[in-house]
Amino acid sequence: MVSLKVNGAVHEIEVEDETPLLWVIRDEIGLTGTKFGCGIAQCGACTVHINGEAQRSCVIPVGSLQDAEITTIEGLSTSGLTHVQQAWIDHQVPQCGYCQSGMIMAISALLAENGDPTDEELAAAITNICRCGTYPRIRAAVRALASRED
Repeated sequence: MVSLKVNGAVHEIEVEDETPLLWVIRDEIGLTGTKFGCGIAQCGACTVHINGEAQRSCVIPVGSLQDAEITTIEGLSTSGLTHVQQAWIDHQVPQCGYCQSGMIMAISALLAENGDPTDEELAAAITNICRCGTYPRIRAAVRALASRED
């Protein structure tokens, strides 16, 4: 039995400690916004926040997360779209959209630490892969977020 706190709710789940977090999120908890891409932590489609840090859920065993705060794309906001999600819409970032939940999670974690990253910092911090190649739109959306006034 594993106890996980996902999006603020505690889930008691009967799985092996070695089960990857991705499969628990999708198959046991039923949150399908986090996607399977490569299974080896390279593409980033499975990115979630663990204690506020963007991490690839496909390779993290649930047994190592007993006291962790896990946030998925579904839990990123309880009050509508986040600023990052709205910027994605405003700049028409996604094409196919498959990688976008992971990309939004990675960008959200980066912007929480660095509200105005340079293009170089963005490229170094965000290693998620987008097969559609929407990187120029992603950079434009992040630039818009960095320059907005709240």
